[in-house]
Amino acid sequence: MKTVYACFCTDVIHEGHLNIIKQAVKYGTVIAGLLSDEAMVRYNRVPIISFEERKKMLEDLPEVSRVVVQHEVMYEKILSELKPDYVIHGDNWVDGPLHIIRDNVIASLKEWGGQLIEVPYTYNEKVRNIDAMMKEKAAMPEYRRKRLRLLLNLCPIVKTLEVHSGLTGLIAEKTIVANDGEIAQFDAMWLSSLCDSTAKGKPDIELVDMSSRLRTVDDVLEVTTKPIILDGDTGGLVEHFVYNVRTLERMGVSAVIIEDKTGLKKNSLFGTDVEQTQDSIERFCEKIRAGKRAQRTEDFMIIARIESLILEKGIEDALERAAAYVDAGADGIMIHSRKKEPDEVFEFCDRFRMLDKKTPLVAVPTSYNTVTEGELQSHGVNIVIYANQLTRSAFPAMQETAGSILKYHRTKEVEDRLMPIKDIITLIDEL
Repeated sequence: MKTVYACFCTDVIHEGHLNIIKQAVKYGTVIAGLLSDEAMVRYNRVPIISFEERKKMLEDLPEVSRVVVQHEVMYEKILSELKPDYVIHGDNWVDGPLHIIRDNVIASLKEWGGQLIEVPYTYNEKVRNIDAMMKEKAAMPEYRRKRLRLLLNLCPIVKTLEVHSGLTGLIAEKTIVANDGEIAQFDAMWLSSLCDSTAKGKPDIELVDMSSRLRTVDDVLEVTTKPIILDGDTGGLVEHFVYNVRTLERMGVSAVIIEDKTGLKKNSLFGTDVEQTQDSIERFCEKIRAGKRAQRTEDFMIIARIESLILEKGIEDALERAAAYVDAGADGIMIHSRKKEPDEVFEFCDRFRMLDKKTPLVAVPTSYNTVTEGELQSHGVNIVIYANQLTRSAFPAMQETAGSILKYHRTKEVEDRLMPIKDIITLIDEL
């Protein structure tokens, strides 16, 4: 009897999946592949139900003879083990970045004369409603809030992109590329106070209050499903911070990062060029403890941002603070630097990891931008934040367009640089 392999990456079985199975049984015995949780994340899907539940869902289908686990997004390894006569899949991977998975399947099957069967992708009103319902479920606070902790366990390094509006949130949510034989995408979103203030035309001195910041958070939450890390600046007064923790947790934000500085907030990349005061270890630890006591779930994370390297106080001071902050309950440590090379960040991470193997480390390679994610990971970094690149890329483009319109008194000269409005609209889901 010939064998047919069909891989699934879903939390629910709908008529589209059943149609794949229905077509598969015409060709032979059906083996269902199930993407592992790690592979699902790399495929731009975060599981809502457990792996065991997803596995049982497939095992309960009478047409499926057995279920196997596919640990990689690419099919090459599992196909070389099974050597099926056929692989069956919907035709939704012919175009776009997913085509590299299709190419991988075709190349693998060619080795033993296997054949790829593609069936028209099922996308009717009922399927659309199911997809919309699953997306809404993924966006619910109780699911989204815990997603960062889940990703820390599943991803080699959590790639996080700055967003400051619903539209930039959609860019972070939906940008997927085929790169070096893999599918690449962002895992989480960073709501920077700098970029939020800049978008509002205000200076980055905590002038934009938390109520306004929360409106931006809500705009992003409404149209996305990926976890959010909020830039909480200094955290403000302890009495205010505890209320903000409760609010962020209730909204579904995954983490807040607060920096150990006091007084009027100045952007860290100014370093010692402007007056900046670092908080005492004791006071900042009390702020962390108060925030942790205010939490109502174990999902939410308070991450301590250390400014010692920014203020040129040295690695010993940074390490002392890191140990104290973790003892106070911090769920992660962010180390910041304005040097052009990553050496001091690497040294801090290496020495921190000698003492602490588990606490997540966060790096923000804005000034030392030649470093790769792989290099950061090799030094123990768990989260990389691209903290302001969308804002910095948008501003010169908009400024150039505005200048050209004034210069030529028309828009023809700028048209080649503009994205068609229909391409932007396709980012936005309709109900």
